Amino acid sequence: MYLDVADSSVLPYGWSRFANFNLTVLNKIDPKLSIRKDTQHQFTARESDWGFTSFMSLHDLYDPARGYLLNDTLIVEAEVNVRKMGDYWAYDSKKETGFVGLKNQGATCYMNSLLQTLYHIPYFRKAVYHMPTTENDVPSNSIPLALQSLFYKIQYTDTSVSTKDLTKSFGWDTFDSFMQHDVQELNRVLCEKLEDKMKGTAVEGTIQQLFEGHHMSYVECVNVDYKSTRKESFYDLQLDVKGCKDVYASFDKYVEVENLDGDNKYHAEQHGLQDARKGVLFTDFPPVLQLQLKRFEYDFTRDVMFKINDRYEFPLELDLDRENGKYLSPEADRSVRNLYMLHSVLVHSGGVHGGHYYAFIRPTLTDQWYKFDDERVTKEEMKRALEEQYGGEEELPQVNPGLNNTPFRFTKYSNAYMLVYIRQSDKEKVICNVDEKDIAEHLRVRLKKEQEEKERKRKEKAEAHLYTIIKVACDSDLSGQIGKDIFFDLVDHDKVTGFRVQKQTPFKAFKEEIAKELGIPVECQRYWIWAKRQNHTYRPNRPLTESEELQSVGFLKESSNKAYNADLKLFLEVNRSKDQKLPQRPPDKARDDILLFIKLYDPIKEEFRYVGRTFVKANGKPREILEELNEMAGFAPNQEIDLYEEIKFDPTIMCEPIEKNATFRACQLEDGDIICYQKTPTAEEIADCRFPDVPSFLEYVHNRQIVHFKRLEAPKEEGFFLELSKLHTYDDVVEKVALELNVDDPSKIRLTAHNCYSQQPKPQPIKYRGVDRLSEMLAHYTQVSDILYYEILDIPLPELQGLKTLKVAFHNNRTEEVSVLSVRLPKQSTIGDVINELKGKVERSSPHAELRILEVFYHKIYKVFSVNEKIENINDQYWTLRAEEIPEEELHMGANSRAIHVYHFSRDATQSHLLQNFGEPFFIVVHEDEALAALKERIKKKLQVPDEEFSKWKFAFVSLGRADYLEDTDIVASRFSKRDPYGAWEHYLGLEHTDTAPKRSHQVSQNRHTYEKPVKIYN
Repeated sequence: MYLDVADSSVLPYGWSRFANFNLTVLNKIDPKLSIRKDTQHQFTARESDWGFTSFMSLHDLYDPARGYLLNDTLIVEAEVNVRKMGDYWAYDSKKETGFVGLKNQGATCYMNSLLQTLYHIPYFRKAVYHMPTTENDVPSNSIPLALQSLFYKIQYTDTSVSTKDLTKSFGWDTFDSFMQHDVQELNRVLCEKLEDKMKGTAVEGTIQQLFEGHHMSYVECVNVDYKSTRKESFYDLQLDVKGCKDVYASFDKYVEVENLDGDNKYHAEQHGLQDARKGVLFTDFPPVLQLQLKRFEYDFTRDVMFKINDRYEFPLELDLDRENGKYLSPEADRSVRNLYMLHSVLVHSGGVHGGHYYAFIRPTLTDQWYKFDDERVTKEEMKRALEEQYGGEEELPQVNPGLNNTPFRFTKYSNAYMLVYIRQSDKEKVICNVDEKDIAEHLRVRLKKEQEEKERKRKEKAEAHLYTIIKVACDSDLSGQIGKDIFFDLVDHDKVTGFRVQKQTPFKAFKEEIAKELGIPVECQRYWIWAKRQNHTYRPNRPLTESEELQSVGFLKESSNKAYNADLKLFLEVNRSKDQKLPQRPPDKARDDILLFIKLYDPIKEEFRYVGRTFVKANGKPREILEELNEMAGFAPNQEIDLYEEIKFDPTIMCEPIEKNATFRACQLEDGDIICYQKTPTAEEIADCRFPDVPSFLEYVHNRQIVHFKRLEAPKEEGFFLELSKLHTYDDVVEKVALELNVDDPSKIRLTAHNCYSQQPKPQPIKYRGVDRLSEMLAHYTQVSDILYYEILDIPLPELQGLKTLKVAFHNNRTEEVSVLSVRLPKQSTIGDVINELKGKVERSSPHAELRILEVFYHKIYKVFSVNEKIENINDQYWTLRAEEIPEEELHMGANSRAIHVYHFSRDATQSHLLQNFGEPFFIVVHEDEALAALKERIKKKLQVPDEEFSKWKFAFVSLGRADYLEDTDIVASRFSKRDPYGAWEHYLGLEHTDTAPKRSHQVSQNRHTYEKPVKIYN
């Protein structure tokens, strides 16, 4: 979901707007569950939209019980604050605070806040600097070097620093940088990775020395002499926020003793079941204590994550020796004083699905705090870092206090998420001095060069309006590029040497500079202006006139090139003596002289190169220059050759034979045109060569495409490369892939295109012969990819596309899921065919037991499929298909009996009027005069629920979300309509009890790419 500048197409050139904004998808059932994400962006013509690639799960969006999409209506709110550029961008963090920020790559604020925290632990920074790296390492491939480079730039540069090299060294792509992750998870993964990289080096063990503490778990019997202990290490501590007033209350809860008695006795070796006390105590705390606050928890009743915004206090000084060392084990070293000083507060602002991260840090543990918010660093008062990050609710001041109106309270969604404390006795060690002597020489040299280059570019940019870049192409540039870097036209100007010249410099002075630079006397230089033709080619058009050469270079640029801010592009014609050594004065150019450029093609070697240029007369004929062309190529003077004119190449190739006996004027040749030639091929050469003539070779080069093929199931793996043609058909491509993979049948190869924006496979594969050409496979809107993903199927794709694959969960008579089966049948098959297929795959209670298939969505039965229903249009992507035996009582149901829906439910913990369904729904037959008491016994028997647990269950008739509780004497059938033999899903018998079943990882959606990914560092 994105915010776009609606009028961007009509705004003036160079426009920009800076905005802070948030987007919210409203929850109509509970506004507290609304999903809100905020960010900031400088909108420009190139980036006129900005937002979130993964805002929320479609699975949650489409579920009516979640409350987002109701009555086919979704409410999205956008709050936009447009600010003046000067207000924001004029601020200089380094000047104001002495520190610089980190650039946000899209959704990397969580990483930025953690990196700033780690950087401002000097002992950690010094250890990173001392990790061995070499001058041959590349930051984007080496985590140690990338982190060293990042920390060096933070320490010594004056502007915000990019983290792209670091994320590339993690093995992340663009999609990873736009996917927000959990800062606590990243902290663990990064520290584990660095700990591994430090092994065998001088800084091995640094992570443990800084962050590792130990606690002891124990179980101690009350009535016998038995105690079991286990020592464990930790790098951070997860502290409860819910139900805890502050950090001390969380530690109290952490070491709280649990009594194991009654049904929960402890089994002690040699003593059997015993009453016991279970708990945790700390043997030692680390110098740097990282406390992860459990702001996010899982609600088992609603099957959702939610954020706890409760008020939670944390002290500036944390005394973990308090109350006579109540948190310490008997083995702890009591001589160590565990008094900690708050160093960093990492803040999360937003909801469970995203938000913004920033950090408050006091680098040297003084009273001065700083806020590190991506690129911006500001000085802050202590109150901003502490009290304002406690969370909870805040009361707005009353507008009219005398009216005794109720004050408005609102929840604070910005609150502390992670705390870093440094032990006071380790302050000197941890907050140590880090200077240039701690940084490897090669790293200092490399980074100083980078800084000097950056400064040079900055200065150039600032002075750009005073200078003109002149690109001078020579014969050597054409020889060096044609047949290697380029095949069409004459030169890639981006690879031509540029001269930065002040605009007021006379062109004659520039020529003198060239004479010194290239050793070509001024009188031997002739310059040609390049021109873009209507057919999109770019050729030398005409030589500069004497009057033009008297002008300044700035005037020449403006007059010759109408494109804004473009370079002045020239071709330098230098004629040399026969031995190609001494430059000579260029011959006078008559009106009928034509300058032609010459390329040579060798079909046997498939080699294409530039061999020179020549002047011809407009009324002359091509046959008059054949000997000259043969001499250029080193052929015999009488060698038969074929001539072609290279006319254009975009969007299609145009290369046509030249009539040797027509005049150059008749052939429509003019200054800057290109003649391509080759030996006239023999019949044998035509048969043997892949591309026997110039046009076929240029056609091949124009359509040549290197494609990177990756396995769909493992898109991060390297895969393989194939040289193909954009004109290759679907069959051509799969044949080449099958050959590479040693697959006998190419039709078993299925391809999936690449999404250029998410850098992931597209959700749907390419259908068999669904596209005509390779070029269509690689196209993605206005972009072109070079990646395709492949699968090797067990049956040919045309056959697979004629089949329908359904995932069906088979349940036993107790409603428990036994297995999930894939059924693959022709699309015209029916549900009856699916049932027949399942009968051979599942274990039934008897060979004669009948099956049925249900549509289940969010713990409710929405449909019982008819055996005659076609499977082609059944969508199992968002709901589960369930197969089960039809109970005998349903098959032999009397006229006055009927089957009703039975669902499990519990009440929402925060809103008791809301019912939350869970578990497996089912049908049960109710008889005309059957009381609830009898029906309960049958349900207990069916589900095999223990008596003690079943006695706690409540039974209710639920209609449209309202529960009417039943007594044992109530006649159940009287509550249900007889019109529908299977009842309606809105009316059901509800079983109210606590959901004690373990959470399943079974996904309803069969999408090939999930919404969220865990943090991974691949390298």
